[in-house]
Amino acid sequence: MKQLLSVLLAFAMSMLSAQSVQSPSGKISVDFKLAGDGQPTYSVNYKSKAVVLESALGIKLKDKPALNVKFEIVGSKTATFNESWKPVLGEQSNIVNHYNELTVSLVQKETHVKMNIIFRAFDEGVAFRYDFPKQADLNYFIISDEVTQFNLTENNKVFWIPGDFDSNEYEYNETKLSEIDNSKINMNNGIGVKSIPGKYMVQTPLMMKSPTGLYVNIFEAAVVNYPVMHLNVDVNNYKLTAQLVPNAIGDKAYLQTPCVSPWRTIMISNDARDIVGSKMILNLNEPSKIDDTSWIKPMKYVGIWWEMHVGKSTWDYAGSQNATNFADAPKASGKHGATTENTKRYIDFAAKNGFDGVLVEGWNVGWEDWNGNWKEEVFDFTTPYPDFDIAALSAYAKAKNVKMIMHHETSGSVANYERHLDRAFENMVKYNYPAVKTGYVGKIIPRGEFHDGQTMVNHFNFVARRAADYKLMVNSHESSHPTGYGRTYPNYVAAEAARGTEFNAWSIGNPPMHETILPFTRLLGGPMDYTPGIFEIKMSYYDKNKTEQVHTTLAKQLALYVTMYSPIQMAADLLENYEKYPDAFQFIKDVAVDWDDSTYLQAEPGDYLTIARKAKGKESWFLGAITDENARKSEVKLDFLTKGKKYKAIIYEDAKDADWKNNPIAYKIKTMVVTSKSKINLNLAPGGGTAISFEPIN
Repeated sequence: MKQLLSVLLAFAMSMLSAQSVQSPSGKISVDFKLAGDGQPTYSVNYKSKAVVLESALGIKLKDKPALNVKFEIVGSKTATFNESWKPVLGEQSNIVNHYNELTVSLVQKETHVKMNIIFRAFDEGVAFRYDFPKQADLNYFIISDEVTQFNLTENNKVFWIPGDFDSNEYEYNETKLSEIDNSKINMNNGIGVKSIPGKYMVQTPLMMKSPTGLYVNIFEAAVVNYPVMHLNVDVNNYKLTAQLVPNAIGDKAYLQTPCVSPWRTIMISNDARDIVGSKMILNLNEPSKIDDTSWIKPMKYVGIWWEMHVGKSTWDYAGSQNATNFADAPKASGKHGATTENTKRYIDFAAKNGFDGVLVEGWNVGWEDWNGNWKEEVFDFTTPYPDFDIAALSAYAKAKNVKMIMHHETSGSVANYERHLDRAFENMVKYNYPAVKTGYVGKIIPRGEFHDGQTMVNHFNFVARRAADYKLMVNSHESSHPTGYGRTYPNYVAAEAARGTEFNAWSIGNPPMHETILPFTRLLGGPMDYTPGIFEIKMSYYDKNKTEQVHTTLAKQLALYVTMYSPIQMAADLLENYEKYPDAFQFIKDVAVDWDDSTYLQAEPGDYLTIARKAKGKESWFLGAITDENARKSEVKLDFLTKGKKYKAIIYEDAKDADWKNNPIAYKIKTMVVTSKSKINLNLAPGGGTAISFEPIN
């Protein structure tokens, strides 16, 4: 009898130490167990095939025993959650959030510290996080490392950028996992501040494709009061380990119980469209904390920006003069872009063409001595240059029914920005600016902090929260990558946080495959302000000695308004360039920026992407199709259109001889009547695209 009881007890303990949860459809499963030393581990299967082998979990603490071994399970519980929620702005009007959840409660035998690990299984992937309840044996603590691992099964193809603590503005590399090596990439890429600590460190989101055709994406969600997670790659064994970005003294995160880590996410599908269309990252964030969201509106805008990048004008007022006291009225250089007269020109253009807003960069004093000097105080965010009449322009824009978009470049001096933040926001409210574009070029102040550390993550989130108090929208540039926080604070409408269009003007640029990868990586965490719409592709147009160019055709620039989602979209080129191509510009005028529905028709990371979207509250649809450096032909069924309706399809496509490098502006426009039973043939040039508007015929 005693022997039987021992066997039953051992069986019960083995059952307790092994837990599992499946996705609602059953195709994805997560298995949790404690290894022999009490090490928490997990594994993931997709349709009964191993995707993540047994991988370690745990946290290392500073000056305390590590929370990665000697655990025992003291309980577990499961739950099912299924809801539909409405984003304020988004790619669709309703988002389904359906998952099964497993919570495993652990206690470390020697320290009595309690830690829960929460798993959620969605049909598009899995997520897990560490949960530290309030307890006597753990109050304040410092994380020194996270030992989370992703032990992969195959030498996947991977789309990666270096694990730089200060910049995510890299072009993507497409290699096998075993070929990841930061020492072999081109560092002459236009990035001013680089902080890459390891040869095999990469950033998330990390998009992969297995040799057997399975798509896997590793990312994170709800990064709040925590640093960004990069990944250290064991290139020989295909094992990835979490690498948290440290602060100035090497610590990773300062926490107090009760608290949670961000979610670690693994998206899995045999169809790439499931990855690019996933809303799992948003679903893992808390619902909106803003009760009245009526002031959060989509915007299509033009602005004084690209003309500085192409050398037509400058951000600074006084040129090479080191002018800091503008009460003395230093002599203007004559190239300043943000003048009252020039801004009125943009306001007039916006009003004439139905644009919502005008962005003006370089309006405020300080640009003569702003970048590269690690300087504490550069901008005050309220004082305009002598040739920028902020009050008169505010009144002029209001009379034209155009909104002004503020620009706050911090030059990396975050401490200075936070000191001035309320005055800066009060200034915006005073002059009727509903949105701000923030910038963080340069090394961070407080000195020694990184763009992706806990301090800066807290700052980016704080700016969005504080802006909400003033009913202001935020579009951040040079920030850490978004991880869905825009669901919680929907006034955080967009971010850059990747290599944008401007790199084409003065560096090696963005290769044609760049825009086919970003929707599988950067855009999973939230909208990206990519600033498309460049019509004059080659920089030799402005200076015959320049060889730089945008690495797309003009037709692809139009298609990006559909494939690169953002509720705040810029028509980035110079106004005169749009006036030269009014027929192509019509698509930018017509295309929506907020959507009721999105259909992902064709997708392959690094190669091509075709998306159709339905405008919010309208029957109009828009389609965007893009390709990499290879020409591409395909057929698209229009069964996403409403059955029984006829539509006028206006097709903006590459001309037969178009080519991103040799003949990028060659395009043609044709019109046809279509229904949901119709098909359209797409013919994309190298680096090209197609944009289509579908208007119902009444």
